[in-house]
Amino acid sequence: MVPGEDSNGVQIRQRRRLPDFLQSVKLKYVKLGYHYLISHLLTLCLVPLMAVIIVEASRLSLDDVHQLWIQLQYNLVSFVVFSAVVVFGSTVYIMTRPRSVYLVDYSCYLPPSHLKVKYQQFMEHSKLTGDFDESSLEFQRKILERSGLGEETCVPEAMHYLPPRPSMAAAREEAEQVMFGALDKLFANTNVKPRDIGILVVNCSLFNPTPSLSAMIINKYKMRGNIRSFNLGGMGCSAGVIAIDLAKDMLQVHRNSYAIVVSTENITQNWYFGNKKSMLIPNCLFRVGGAAVLLSNRPTDRRRSKYKLVHVVRTHCGANDKAFKCVYQEQDDAGKTGVSLSKDLMAIAGGALKTNITTLGPLVLPISEQILFFVTLVAKKLFNAKIKPYIPDFKLAFDHFCIHAGGRAVIDELEKNLQLLPVHAEASRMTLHRFGNTSSSSIWYELAYTEAKGRMRKGNRVWQIAFGSGFKCNSAVWVALRNVKPSPNNPWEDCIHRYPVQLNL
Repeated sequence: MVPGEDSNGVQIRQRRRLPDFLQSVKLKYVKLGYHYLISHLLTLCLVPLMAVIIVEASRLSLDDVHQLWIQLQYNLVSFVVFSAVVVFGSTVYIMTRPRSVYLVDYSCYLPPSHLKVKYQQFMEHSKLTGDFDESSLEFQRKILERSGLGEETCVPEAMHYLPPRPSMAAAREEAEQVMFGALDKLFANTNVKPRDIGILVVNCSLFNPTPSLSAMIINKYKMRGNIRSFNLGGMGCSAGVIAIDLAKDMLQVHRNSYAIVVSTENITQNWYFGNKKSMLIPNCLFRVGGAAVLLSNRPTDRRRSKYKLVHVVRTHCGANDKAFKCVYQEQDDAGKTGVSLSKDLMAIAGGALKTNITTLGPLVLPISEQILFFVTLVAKKLFNAKIKPYIPDFKLAFDHFCIHAGGRAVIDELEKNLQLLPVHAEASRMTLHRFGNTSSSSIWYELAYTEAKGRMRKGNRVWQIAFGSGFKCNSAVWVALRNVKPSPNNPWEDCIHRYPVQLNL
């Protein structure tokens, strides 16, 4: 029987019912009203109280004021003691409160155009190296097609040769081009001299030569001898947030200081030339990129800074064996080294994100969302185990989202789980399309995209979310101190007019 016909074959007209949009809109406004009421509950209670106090004060006569002054004179000792306690408490608070950390400016490295690699060029080059069998080539082709990468991502100079030349010298050259390229623009944009820098933190997961990358920077720019320098290695794509956290802690100790964070990854010596499928994925996703960030705890820098650091929340799942090995550098059966990505990666990333936002939520979510979450949790525990847990609306806490551009699947999963709109994931998708996975620096290319689009307004909150080996999920929250315009040499300035592009998702 055909749907829409009776048993005699007579067609029955059925009216298609549209969704009840009116009910949906009503529920939306009920939630917005509830959020406004709870968020401003204290204000709504204080306003009538202040009105009563003002009315009562206006009724006081000169005799009443004189009597109040006489009472204060008779209780002079108590008044002096109370004042001393207030002054002492205020002094202790001012001296011990955390110092504000400002993001003065940052710069992202823009690779030269001759390093760009198109899909066809990538596949032809992979075939001509002679290291990959037909199955591996087909696998790489499928990954590229579904990756979300565009035709303008860049690979290092050594990978453009036939055969490739992944030497130590070439790896150093890549590191120098990326780090120095980003730092040169940062110093030029901020007019800060290299010798003014008191703290330097560099993170690069897979390339850690001796002398270190931080030493290379100090030597290049002739930085001062008492600089506090750190070099973070092996910490994956989330190391950029870790570096920010370390610099923040150092700025709490050292007054009136500048700190620079350099985040990058090195591809030259970490290209995989084997046929193990799980180790071929990084070849298709990772591309050249890096960023340099200037932080300050000087109160005088607030006026010229772009952002203020509000929170850093770090989650480490390394105690779990599956999480520890889901991103793992190893040798295949042929003795070729590469980074293996586990099939459990997305599930582990989801668990790490859940743990991270459990800590972050109470710090950033409005009280209205926290109450809804708590009530739903209690109801689920006491009454009905089938009640779905309430997913807080992080769109009420943040205006912009910088999701680590690790791959299309990562962005899709976060957009779905956090119930974000396409515009919230736009910066991440476009960064992946234009620059590829640049590891720990990707969140800075995304922030630069938002600025280039002219969307950053004073008071806007930004959530940077990064995932990395270990397994780690780290978050950084920033608040814009002004309407932020893109800095000179923004990496998007020559192409922002073409974005967003339509992607085949």
